[in-house]
Amino acid sequence: MPTLRPLRDYDEHDVINLFSWSGAVPAYKGTMVKIASPSGFVASDDEPVEMFGAVGNAYANTVSQRYRTSAQVTTCTSGSGGTKDIPLGMLLYDVREDDENGEKLIFNPRKAAENDYVISGQAVPILTRGIVLYSGATLAADTVSPGDTVYAAAAGELAKDADHVSKAPAVGKVLGTKDANNHMLLKIEL
Repeated sequence: MPTLRPLRDYDEHDVINLFSWSGAVPAYKGTMVKIASPSGFVASDDEPVEMFGAVGNAYANTVSQRYRTSAQVTTCTSGSGGTKDIPLGMLLYDVREDDENGEKLIFNPRKAAENDYVISGQAVPILTRGIVLYSGATLAADTVSPGDTVYAAAAGELAKDADHVSKAPAVGKVLGTKDANNHMLLKIEL
């Protein structure tokens, strides 16, 4: 599972806020994502949002719909099955439905904002360029040195090994070695 630590340096102009999450929830910050549909974001769409489903339980004679953006992203799967996904960027926030107590975050948006969570259906911030402190199981298993190139790997993770060179485009560079917790500074360049 990828993880981003609070040390981040990026420009807000390098963050895309037009896509919602399409996939299993929760999704974790640090996950590499790709555009989910072949058309992506279409500026001429009459409605850039669509019905997403009921907020909670459905009761007779009530309407409780919520909406999501039509353009969506999903986990990059480069490296599994020989696919070559083109990564759009890296999630900056977790995508969640419930908090740690099982309560729906849609009814507590302040808690979601305080914890850097995006509720399913809302636009997710996607980093395309910047510096982040990152940790992921695949990259933690690799031996990294400053200047090494990292690539999109299976399950939205990043990897350095040569197997991924032929399967996915480069995502960025390692700026330092791993610390005791397997965190490393990365420069994302998409």
